[in-house]
Amino acid sequence: MQYRLQMLVWLALALVLSACGGYEFRGVTLDPPKEAPDFTLTDFNGQPFHLSDHRGKVVILFFGFTNCPDMCPAALSDMAAARRKLGADAEKVQGVFVSLDPDRDTPERMKRYITAFDPTFIGVRGSEEELAPVVKDYGVTYMRRDLPDSALKYTIDHSTFIYVIDATGRWRLLFTHGMPVDDIVSDLRYLVRRGGA
Repeated sequence: MQYRLQMLVWLALALVLSACGGYEFRGVTLDPPKEAPDFTLTDFNGQPFHLSDHRGKVVILFFGFTNCPDMCPAALSDMAAARRKLGADAEKVQGVFVSLDPDRDTPERMKRYITAFDPTFIGVRGSEEELAPVVKDYGVTYMRRDLPDSALKYTIDHSTFIYVIDATGRWRLLFTHGMPVDDIVSDLRYLVRRGGA
């Protein structure tokens, strides 16, 4: 009887410990997670976009611009590849692209560009004044740099994190540029299946 009781205690302890620390995130964690700052911009269909409307899904959020030669297409490709690898869990993940170049990123251009990576992704934009509090809240750095000898005339240097917001609206993770897609999939699958846990 004593031995059986001991075994039950050890089993209960093992279950508690596995529930507390059974998964180690691959991305950079926010410890503790924080409420994701809500914002309102306009999507590429001309409709108001509220981040809070996407509660119930894991949101992967990227800030960039459609003329970006490398970092933005790489991030969007990774986001799209991760969704494909998630299988049925993909429907619980929403990709969002926030334009840092409202002068050139028209709704039509954004829609063509972003949905080429994944038809479920949403592109959003706003004026410089509307963007300012959003980039501040998320710690996004960006700067317009003139290219006098280029047909583009200018480019935008910007930070390249993918921001991960769980289904309860908490900002949980940052995915760094070049993080393996399988690691992204692992973290997203955990968040999808555990909700806000």
